[in-house]
This record gives sequence, C-alpha cells and structure tokens, in this order.
Amino acid sequence: MAIREQGNGKRNKMNAAGLSPFFQEIAEQHPVEGITFLCIGTDRSTGDALGPLTGSKLLEYGFPHVIGTLPSPCDADNLLERMAGIPAEHTIIAIDACLGPPVALGYFFASNEPLQPAQSIGLLLPAVGHYSLAAVVDINGPKPYQTLQTTPLYRVMTMAEHIAKAAAAGFRRYL
Repeated sequence: MAIREQGNGKRNKMNAAGLSPFFQEIAEQHPVEGITFLCIGTDRSTGDALGPLTGSKLLEYGFPHVIGTLPSPCDADNLLERMAGIPAEHTIIAIDACLGPPVALGYFFASNEPLQPAQSIGLLLPAVGHYSLAAVVDINGPKPYQTLQTTPLYRVMTMAEHIAKAAAAGFRRYL
C-alpha cells in the first residue's frame, strides 16, 4: 500500500501516541471476542514483516482472533483463503506496512474503512477490513520491492510493538 500525504481525508495520520485512542474507539463499539486482526505481510521481506510481527505480538497480549503471524503469515498468496476463514459477523481490523512520502515515514494512517494491500508493489487485491491501520515503514520510490527488502528491521519491529501495545491498551488487555 502506498500512502500519499494529501488525499480524501479518510485516513488520519498519527504517531504512536495516537494509536491507543484509535483502538479504544473500536473497543467501545465492538467486543474483543468479535474482532479479528488481519495482519498482512510476509517474513521474507524486512519492510513487509510489520504485519506478521504485529500479529505475533497481538497473540502474546492474548487477543483471541489474529490472522497473520510470523509462523503463519497472511500475504498476497494466501490473503483470500485466510479471509474466507473469518466469521462473517466479525469486525476486521486490517494492519499492513506501506511506503509513503518522506514526511510520513514512521507514522501511521488509521481509518474506519478498508485498506488496499500490496498497492505499492502493483498487485491488485481486494480492499480488506472494517477498520485499517497502515504503517509507513519506508519512503515510496521507483523500486518498491527493493525498498521493502532494505527497510531497517529495527524500525519495523518498533512500529509493530507500538501497534500491539496500543491495541492492548485500547482493548484493556495487558500481559
């Protein structure tokens, strides 16, 4: 997914401190038992590992329904199959890494709407999620595959930790 700073205003740019209120708002409307976190990405690319890293951390916090972890990633190859296993009555929070402009690096874009996975690398996949969170892990450029391969692991791990901690705080789930 590629994020552009300007847009239709449907995505809210925030730093890590803004994540807890985003999750808290969702928690006030939906019980955690009816939430599925759809953490998109692969462990084969540093920049795209945000989803599986986040999913694994969400499991550590005791979230009951998480798709996309380090041992079992949810990527472009299996996204449709993995989504088919989500109960129809569940509310989906889609989480994915993305590339963006330099001023957005390290920020998060939250929305009460779906996100479009794999957009920055030119794949056409269906929009996913009732809510979505895109983390800008690196700068968009002419070679998105290479950019995602060379994204600093520390940045991705830190952003995944911020997301998981904020979700735990928002849903009042603590280790």
